Amino acid sequence: MKEPAGVATIGYEGATPAGLVAALKQAGVVTLVDVRAIANSRRPGFAKRALSAAMAEAGIGYVHLPALGTPASGRQAARSGKPEVMRRIFGAHLAGTEPQAALAELRDLAARQPVCLLCLEADPKNCHRTLVAQALEMPIRHLHPA
Repeated sequence: MKEPAGVATIGYEGATPAGLVAALKQAGVVTLVDVRAIANSRRPGFAKRALSAAMAEAGIGYVHLPALGTPASGRQAARSGKPEVMRRIFGAHLAGTEPQAALAELRDLAARQPVCLLCLEADPKNCHRTLVAQALEMPIRHLHPA
């Protein structure tokens, strides 16, 4: 049986859309998986519609799995500098039926092609995307925008 290739993660904090695309292309990512609960951003180019269009233009697929996003209380904990609280809240959320179905969809996609999980946080240690990647039980590599 072929071993899964793994999953990449990336945060767009401090990045430009062009820098994000460059990092994804360099890593050979086929599909960007947006794991934000709400795919909006005050940063130009990172809201769902603009990001999806930029990925299409770059030849990279885009999938939004909002069920794998952090609930509002977890986002508040992260903004308050309490990553351990965010991890606890997100862990409980991830055990739910809808997040588990989205995780199964992601696992299937990641087994077929190189994917990268996207969220805002630059440091993967403080972001829920690392918890999502760990739940896949595949090798993980963290990318950084160019």
